[in-house]
Amino acid sequence: MISHLTRLFAEASGLVRIIAIVLVIGGLHLAVTAVRHLSNRFKSFASNARLSRSKTIASLATSTMVFMLYFVAFGLILKEIGVSLKAYLASASIVGLAIGFGSQGLVQDVVNGLTIVFSGLFNVGDMVEISGQSGIVRSFGMRFTIIENPLGARVYIPNRTITNVVRYPRGHVRAVVDATLPRNPEIAAQAEARVASIVGAFFEQLPGILLSAPSVKGRVKTGSGKEFLRVEFRTWPGRGTPIETMFKQEIVYALKTLDPNYQDWMVAVNYEVEKKPETQPDE
Repeated sequence: MISHLTRLFAEASGLVRIIAIVLVIGGLHLAVTAVRHLSNRFKSFASNARLSRSKTIASLATSTMVFMLYFVAFGLILKEIGVSLKAYLASASIVGLAIGFGSQGLVQDVVNGLTIVFSGLFNVGDMVEISGQSGIVRSFGMRFTIIENPLGARVYIPNRTITNVVRYPRGHVRAVVDATLPRNPEIAAQAEARVASIVGAFFEQLPGILLSAPSVKGRVKTGSGKEFLRVEFRTWPGRGTPIETMFKQEIVYALKTLDPNYQDWMVAVNYEVEKKPETQPDE
């Protein structure tokens, strides 16, 4: 009789442990989901440029909190199995020492990541160029910085490999194309119409290199009396080659059909710094 009760108690105890483990796993899933949801909500509300650093810190804090939740949950599960928490913490310390001596890359990732956050090198939402990869910073964690490149792919860059960073405060590169117009007013009007048509077709053909539709700024006169037509592009970093080749060649060919004396050098492609608007003082 006693052995039968002992067996029933052991079975009941085992069932309670299984239920406890399931509850821990379920609670972990809910906690991680809640942390990530709150982080995403904060990032969506913090659209102001002044809060970009806060968004970066929130991204790092989310990564740290998720790691701690997994660490605590794993310890609770081991406790239900019968492993002492002291032994778990001791083993965690040993693993930490092993990481410190054997896997220094992890430590370098964390240290370099903290340096980036508190130095304000870049923030979530910034357009940057890191290790030859250009894109927008989408997430920042203890180990990796995640950027989204012009093709929409997510690139994971270990924090320890981040050495040189190019940051684009305006969020784009500004390419300016100036096409000299013929002096004949009628031919100049036809040239302007053809350039506008080529601009629209170019955007439809190669939208991946542009962040927004190009704009025809109109005619600009020089001091010598010459007149040229200005077109502005907002491109991804390092993606302006089609503008320098395909677009320019189409413009030159179209204007040569109107004026046989038109030359290649009469269409210039330049990259210019776009001035930031002056910030208004807080009321």
